[in-house]
Amino acid sequence: MRLHELLLPLLILGLAGDTFQTQAKKNDVRYKLVFRDEFNLPDGSQPDSTIWSRCQRYGSLWNRWISTSKDVVFIKNGKLVCRAIPNITEKNDTAKMLTGAIWTRDKYAFKYGRLLVRMRTNVIDGNFPAVWLGRQQKSGAKAPYGEIDVVEMFGSKKESNHNIHTQLTIDNPRHGQRNSFKHKVDVTKWHVYGIEWTPEYVKWLVDDETVGIYYKSPDKEMLQKHQWTFDDRFFILMNQSVGNGVHDMKQDTTKTYETQFDWIRVYQKQ
Repeated sequence: MRLHELLLPLLILGLAGDTFQTQAKKNDVRYKLVFRDEFNLPDGSQPDSTIWSRCQRYGSLWNRWISTSKDVVFIKNGKLVCRAIPNITEKNDTAKMLTGAIWTRDKYAFKYGRLLVRMRTNVIDGNFPAVWLGRQQKSGAKAPYGEIDVVEMFGSKKESNHNIHTQLTIDNPRHGQRNSFKHKVDVTKWHVYGIEWTPEYVKWLVDDETVGIYYKSPDKEMLQKHQWTFDDRFFILMNQSVGNGVHDMKQDTTKTYETQFDWIRVYQKQ
């Protein structure tokens, strides 16, 4: 039996009856499957358009070269494939590479629960894939910043990275509370990465092992500074990008970067 078939028995329970239980200190907490995509579509298909849209290009590192090309987002062998490829086809596009990204913005968002994703990536210098959550806001609305990075990979390092960003962490990076965690893992192999998100904390999991926790502060002054900005609905993003100068990465615009996603699921307490 392969290693990944032994992992996460709670998922086996979840698939059998769309629920699973986790052992709490005093009683069992029961979760119900509320969202899933197994990416079981014909080869060459685009992701389910009732769930996903292609992300838009802006000026940030992760989205500066986003493309709508079918060569950077597609289904193959029951997996979602996201790529960053040299731009040799879009002659009128000044982007050095074309990168793939999808999100559930305006189509699906949730508040609290467990999100799990099974994925693997390559380890080329400059590699920068991620699964993360962004705040679902109404058009024109402005709220304190909130971002939960379920998992990110940086370059050729065989480790997963798990971060959280609030308005406080942006305004004052030295605010004193740890908001970034690393875990040694062979990211070229299939692993299950996830979060457990509650009104009190965000916990990161790799193959059901806890690798970090960020707690809501009990300090009213800290909360007024937006130390915790995670009591709203958030949408899901999945992308393959390339970094340059971040975490000592240097992208290679002649190479193809690829991340594969086997499935993604969201569970919430019953």
